[in-house]
Amino acid sequence: MQDLTYSTPGMTAGDEPAPLGFRVLRVRTALGAGTFDRAAEALFRWRMHRGTPLLRLSATAEEAAPGVRVSLRLGPVRAPCEVVWAVRESNRAGFGYGTLPGHPECGEEAFILERRPDGSVDFTVLAVSRPSAWYLKAAGPCGRAAQRVVAGRYGATLRRLARS
Repeated sequence: MQDLTYSTPGMTAGDEPAPLGFRVLRVRTALGAGTFDRAAEALFRWRMHRGTPLLRLSATAEEAAPGVRVSLRLGPVRAPCEVVWAVRESNRAGFGYGTLPGHPECGEEAFILERRPDGSVDFTVLAVSRPSAWYLKAAGPCGRAAQRVVAGRYGATLRRLARS
């Protein structure tokens, strides 16, 4: 984790406040009852990322785990990351990856599944970040809106995968 572009790895794993200058984005998607196990498999095996329109992914391992390096591409934009934490419990599963040099953002993004007592399943994308590339800084609120759109697409893709 020496190459991360921020100094607080794991900041999406708990309830810590965001570091000064970082913004929090949280997008929650209801997946439906009985989808937890299929959703967790799709999430950890990168199927959610690979199934999201316009996004390309390469990873150094078949499954998400701490230390695995990931490179995401959205058109010409390359976004290298490293998984910094992961959890697999009976009612909670997910992981977070942190930005590496060359990523247009600086920070961490987490993908968290939670099975509620009534059997319903929620999926949350949590990003704690700030722009690092000049074009994202110049984009201002439009960059944040694009991040929200991608998070929504992750949720829609995972819902589809978990129900099929």
